[in-house]
Amino acid sequence: YDLTRLFVGSEGTLGVITELTLRLYGIPEAILSAVCPFPSVAAAVDTVVATIQAGVPVARIELLDEAAMAAVAAFGKLEGFRAEPHLFFEFHGTARGVEEQVAQVREFAAEQGGTAFRWASTPEERSKLWQARHAAHYAAMATRPGARVWATDVCVPISRLAECIAETRADLDRSSLTGAMLGHVGDGNFHVGLLVDPAQREEIAEASRINDRLVQRAIAMDGTCTGEHGVGYGKMDFLIAEHGEALSVMRRIKQALDPDNILNPGKVVRV
Repeated sequence: YDLTRLFVGSEGTLGVITELTLRLYGIPEAILSAVCPFPSVAAAVDTVVATIQAGVPVARIELLDEAAMAAVAAFGKLEGFRAEPHLFFEFHGTARGVEEQVAQVREFAAEQGGTAFRWASTPEERSKLWQARHAAHYAAMATRPGARVWATDVCVPISRLAECIAETRADLDRSSLTGAMLGHVGDGNFHVGLLVDPAQREEIAEASRINDRLVQRAIAMDGTCTGEHGVGYGKMDFLIAEHGEALSVMRRIKQALDPDNILNPGKVVRV
């Protein structure tokens, strides 16, 4: 049994971690960041798919859709960022290795209409370039003062990512709520942030409906109900559709390691 992964992935329902061993890595010889707009989310995702299939070892690939980019540009008063889908890249390695990675990714991006790259190599320049991605949550909140962000996420095979994002955007466009999408698209994971007034029951119900459809869509595409937010309480019911009888095994493990059900009771697995 891989007990480390079992405990780390249990959201505190199987035990308490009291000691950690860290493995340290040296800072890469060369680090280069880049941002590039695309004519559509599909074009951006197709660039990611081509990059992954070619085995290019990009350290980070982040996607912000047009709604997210519009919000962060207004919030941070960032010049030069248009309300178009953008990919944020970071390349690590030797100077020659990074140069080769960049050349390949630029070629893939150009094929999808992404040519207006902005580059940054110094720590200060990289931090400024990534500011848009890091401020996305607060930027979304600023578009509707007083609202809260209902955050959810899913993960799907990279080959279905563009389709899943497109269907989700269509769902959002038909909704009375506004929302933005962003994600760590290198592994098929993306997030949806819905702006909701907690005092309005109909908005909570609408957000729940969109979330349910999003998760069902991801599972139907052989994905998972959560990419990194965890199952917690909110996505427990989706595990039945995703894992079926495997839940019975998880429940028995929970009962064996926590017979009194005192570790995050009622979370992830019902006992």
